[in-house]
Amino acid sequence: MDEVFRALADPTRRLLLEELRRRDGQTLFELCTRLISVHDVVVTRQAVSKHLGVLADAGLVRATRAGRTTVHRLDPTPLAGVVGWLDVLSAPASPPAATEESP
Repeated sequence: MDEVFRALADPTRRLLLEELRRRDGQTLFELCTRLISVHDVVVTRQAVSKHLGVLADAGLVRATRAGRTTVHRLDPTPLAGVVGWLDVLSAPASPPAATEESP
């Protein structure tokens, strides 16, 4: 879960995930173009590639090669662990167990 939190900590990586949610199966070129045209974020292809690598290491993005092209797809599966953990934290706390005092 630590890798997922590290991956989500960066705003550019969060934008990449949002773009893949909007339209799954994009190339590096397409993602770079979307960051510039939609979000006004100018990032080099190398930087986006590194961000995609971090997301892939966290299991949030899957890359498949189709000839000379690599297509990136969102995999939200690792987020289930984060959501479950956040659900536990947001649940009301149990009252402390009563302890018997010795006379």
